[in-house]
Amino acid sequence: MMKLKKSILTMAVLGMTLSGAAGVYAGANLQKITAYLNHSIGIQVDGKVYDSSKTMTPITYNNTTYLPVRAIAEVLDVPVRYDAANRQVVIGTGTDQGQSNELVPLKYSEAQLREIRKAFAKFEGFEAAYAPDRMVKGDVYRKTGASEDGVNIMFEHMTVNISPRDYSYGYNSKPVTLSNGTKAKWYTPDDTAMLGFQLDDRFVTLSSPDHSLSPSQLEQIAVHVTKMK
Repeated sequence: MMKLKKSILTMAVLGMTLSGAAGVYAGANLQKITAYLNHSIGIQVDGKVYDSSKTMTPITYNNTTYLPVRAIAEVLDVPVRYDAANRQVVIGTGTDQGQSNELVPLKYSEAQLREIRKAFAKFEGFEAAYAPDRMVKGDVYRKTGASEDGVNIMFEHMTVNISPRDYSYGYNSKPVTLSNGTKAKWYTPDDTAMLGFQLDDRFVTLSSPDHSLSPSQLEQIAVHVTKMK
């Protein structure tokens, strides 16, 4: 059984190869993980088992054992990305404060409301404005702009795209049911995972371009995307 300290969930940089033990780096501190590499691996953090139904079987090649890092991130419900500059695989948000799942009400200013409505008004038959009315605590609304086929509502750590087009078409996807019963799906066209679902006559796509929000956070926000009054 693999054991981690909860403090490294938000910034765990995993070496690409393992030999008998897995090396996980949290910030500047080296933590060591021991695992039975000849068997499927489960993850346990501070006594809590993370989705024991999902097991990960390491791959051994040329006497070197490789652990599927994307599977680790999926089980822990945190994002994973490759930091090309430092040649590191980063699991988590890259912060030391941990992720907050607390959502806070989103109160747009009058100027922001005008900006959002103006962006939707550029599309004939698509003028009704939609936007999230909750965000993760600590995030900040930045701006809204119209693209060729939709509206992008941008935050510091999140982008919400609303379009008549389903961007997930042609990509492999993973279905998920949101807390309000809405059927959604995850897909990854590049290195950023997208959460897409249909809302009324349009498609909503949420993502975290800087990889700081987890899938569960985006799924929580998704149910709060609504038609503006």
